[in-house]
Amino acid sequence: MAAMSSADQIAGLENVGLSYDGGKNFILRHVSLTLHKNEFVALLGPSGVGKSTVLRVFMGLTAPSEGRVVLSDEAGKLPQEKTKRRKQALVFQDARLMPWRTVAQNVAFGLEGLHLTREEKTSRVLQALKLVGLEQAAERWPRQLSGGQRQRVGVARALTVDPDLLLMDEPFGALDPVTRLNLQDELLRIWEQTHKTVLFVTHDIEEALKLATRIVVLSGSPAGIAGVLEVPENQKDPLSEAFRINSARLRAMIAGEADPGGAPYWYSGQI
Repeated sequence: MAAMSSADQIAGLENVGLSYDGGKNFILRHVSLTLHKNEFVALLGPSGVGKSTVLRVFMGLTAPSEGRVVLSDEAGKLPQEKTKRRKQALVFQDARLMPWRTVAQNVAFGLEGLHLTREEKTSRVLQALKLVGLEQAAERWPRQLSGGQRQRVGVARALTVDPDLLLMDEPFGALDPVTRLNLQDELLRIWEQTHKTVLFVTHDIEEALKLATRIVVLSGSPAGIAGVLEVPENQKDPLSEAFRINSARLRAMIAGEADPGGAPYWYSGQI
């Protein structure tokens, strides 16, 4: 992985392809994507297209067969033994909490291996729990939490390592609609407070339009980037005509059809 030269770039994929059988069949092909500081990017596409795989490539959990992953070096300037933060953190679809650990202990799990004092770890955990509104639940056990609260713990665990890039793999997909809407609002508040770069995987068009400043569509077989839609703040009202038009554009991208609106912020192919 190479260091990036542009000051506002956090991470990127350059012409990435992924095959598990030596190149006979590709899951991803020719995927290029750049993520910038403080932006909220939704990776949108149908179930099974490879969105979660893209997150695994960014995390370094899966090595690409072609191309390369590019990361900023801001989190890597200190020697490994002095590192106090991580470049990336991943929030899963289910919180994956350890039932034998309290809420605070689950949040602290991500700090293991970092060069932090006990006081620094405690401070990080309490700050993260306060950010997600669970500071009063620090000593509870996972079984005592609702589904939405467990997901908040997962977000807190990711934030406590102070990542440059927060990767989220359909974190609200298993929740009921009311809880899901509430956590979407909470996530936007957290993003605005922390200024993290977020890459959020979803197959829900309305969720992508509500949350993201930019939506990247992954489709096809092998999967590639079909297009990107910039989402200005004044186009996020689900009752607006702009929201309806953008929904139609995203459906067209996913289906591989022509853009029905011809908007200037539609781009086809690599980004």
